[in-house]
Amino acid sequence: MNTGLQLYNTLTRKKELFEPLNAPHVGMYVCGPTVYSDVHLGNCRTFISFDLIFRYLKYSGYKVRYVRNITDAGHLEGDRDEGDDKFAKRAKLEQLEPMEIVQKYTLGFHDVLRMFNTLPPSIEPTATGHIIEQIEMIKEIMNNGYAYEANGTIYFDVEKYSKNYNYTILTNRNLEDMLANTRELGGQDEKRGRLDFALWIKAKPETLMRWASPWGEGFPGWHIECSAMSAKYLGAEFDIHGGGMDLAATHHTNEIAQSEACSHKQPAKYWMHTNMLTVNGTRMSKSAGNGFLPEQLFAGDHDLLEKGFSPMTVKFFMLQAHYRSTLDFSNEALDASEKGFKRLMNALSLLDKLSPAESSDFEIDPIIENCIKAMNDDFNSPVVIAELFEASRIINTVYDGKGKISIIELDKLKQLMQDFVYDIFGLKDEESSNVELNSVLDMVIDLRKTAKENKDYATSDKIRIGLQSMGIQLKDSKEGTTWNKA
Repeated sequence: MNTGLQLYNTLTRKKELFEPLNAPHVGMYVCGPTVYSDVHLGNCRTFISFDLIFRYLKYSGYKVRYVRNITDAGHLEGDRDEGDDKFAKRAKLEQLEPMEIVQKYTLGFHDVLRMFNTLPPSIEPTATGHIIEQIEMIKEIMNNGYAYEANGTIYFDVEKYSKNYNYTILTNRNLEDMLANTRELGGQDEKRGRLDFALWIKAKPETLMRWASPWGEGFPGWHIECSAMSAKYLGAEFDIHGGGMDLAATHHTNEIAQSEACSHKQPAKYWMHTNMLTVNGTRMSKSAGNGFLPEQLFAGDHDLLEKGFSPMTVKFFMLQAHYRSTLDFSNEALDASEKGFKRLMNALSLLDKLSPAESSDFEIDPIIENCIKAMNDDFNSPVVIAELFEASRIINTVYDGKGKISIIELDKLKQLMQDFVYDIFGLKDEESSNVELNSVLDMVIDLRKTAKENKDYATSDKIRIGLQSMGIQLKDSKEGTTWNKA
């Protein structure tokens, strides 16, 4: 088992040696999507990042229970539980039942992540499937004195909680400043304190999604679902809690408060957050007009895109930046990633064509050690990619006959690429997976071979030039003719 793994812990704001609570078992909870609309790229980056973490933990020998929830109830317009239920609004807009909205966008979410070749989580619970657990947790919080009822709605008492616990431990914000920057309570406001938030919300007559509770019919607040589901599947204390950095200030802060108020234990030992996406230096958002969906990025169907980029190109682009760093989308950056990804895949396609020699000009162990060292350093995927390009250079050098590699080093090279490109990064060769394209090209190459044997060099050259114009480059060698994307 890998024991040198260092994680950046948002809770302590520093890198720490990863020590799971129940080694070799690891419990990881990641806040999943709210399925009332299409999944956006910010979500995709988060789930691609935690897929990388999930894969590497498994590679390192840990038995991982990865829980990623689906929010399908109780998500309101405001962070402080104000406004209309988004599922109800979408259901009325599309004239569908709320659970039809849930099904539609959950399936869409899964479809997008399959295109990015991410692994499914161990458990994917839904908020609506755990209403009982949420009610029981709210009852326990009330019994412990940290929540109160007001006309059928249950609020968490932040100021009372703050007397015994550090409410801002995750963000290190000043509580007095937060109070000063929060609006005054109106005369009709049911909450006792400005920072109080709803654990359970009384249903209005027009509310579509509602459940029975000890306090009357209603539905859960946004934050309580994650506290209840993480406790159910990972226990009151578990190893890793993750999500986008936009969740830290409110959602994750309130999760910690709820969990401690219920069990008197800090729920997660390590808190991890992915950074934001920008487009040409400006934060990606619908309001700025620079937010595009994954499908738009794949098809190039947006005014800011010059062309479409494949799912693996986009994934490779994301992995070229550390998960905690800002990731800036631009046509130039995506173009560069597309070329780099093709170069990597082209090198991989040559691996099985290499002939081992008695001796070797290359040692693969240092590359393997550098990759492991980089991943142990808070999953530093950009450094690993640089090492994989060095491995690609070795492959090309040997294939071109400008260097030799022994069978032992060749086996290490093959294992390195299998482990890091396919198993840990979850990348795949989109061209070689296209069986029809392969079959057609094999037939065309055979036709060209026949033309050359008949000394019909005009036809041979026409085939080669025609394929080159379509981005397919042929390479002749003693072993035969191979092709790759130019």
